[in-house]
Amino acid sequence: MYTQLQIESHLDGKLLIAYINDEKTFNSLNKSTLSELRTFVHDGSRDENVRCLAISGRGKAFCSGQNLKDAMSFSDPDEDRVIQRMVIDYYNPLVKEIANARKPVISLVNGPAVGAGAMLALICDFTLSTESSYFSQAFVNIGLIPDTGGTYWLPKLLGRQQANYLAFTGKKISAKEAKDLGLIADVFEDENFVQNAMAVLTQISNLPTKAISLTKKAFNESYDNTLVQQLDIEGILQQEAAESEDFMEGVSAFLEKRIPEYKGK
Repeated sequence: MYTQLQIESHLDGKLLIAYINDEKTFNSLNKSTLSELRTFVHDGSRDENVRCLAISGRGKAFCSGQNLKDAMSFSDPDEDRVIQRMVIDYYNPLVKEIANARKPVISLVNGPAVGAGAMLALICDFTLSTESSYFSQAFVNIGLIPDTGGTYWLPKLLGRQQANYLAFTGKKISAKEAKDLGLIADVFEDENFVQNAMAVLTQISNLPTKAISLTKKAFNESYDNTLVQQLDIEGILQQEAAESEDFMEGVSAFLEKRIPEYKGK
């Protein structure tokens, strides 16, 4: 079903991980890979057996960004707006799919994340990284602007000064620096990365997925809302959460002093 990606299921199907698998180009992005990632997120988000999605890379890199040869072969080289069409037709749908996914989508950065590869990691709900990895907004190095949601998320994650600094210079920052800046969630030593990352994913996979989905929705809407509007949203979504099976299970487990067994419903 997938040609560029290897899809693996763990934890009884609760966790689904996509590995970008093009080690020769350090897992660069092309039209096929972007389409498959979008399908992976779309299908996994709607699969009742899956409770958490993750994206990682094979080999030494997470993702080296856009494969420029593939981008320029989008259509006739003499045709206008080749890059714009690449962004609109392939990148934007993936960004929206991750933002609107009904399940948490987590990036596992196992090596360098550059350009669109860095943004692919950062647009996920949160990012876990090896200590030796680095991130670079390398778009400027070839005369481009940050895409893959970069101009939306970087100022919100970093503030104006740091967003401008990293975007204008393309500076490489270590995983530790990225965590200190609030770009990523956590960093683990390389030798313990798989064990520690899997522990986090296992925890997420066994939590009330409905509540996580609604939390994600509320956070996404907060960027455009006033406080009053957001308080209204909280009331609406909290009621939706309270009508879930997971809420009833959580309350029952609390009263019965036992560990809850959530089903993500």
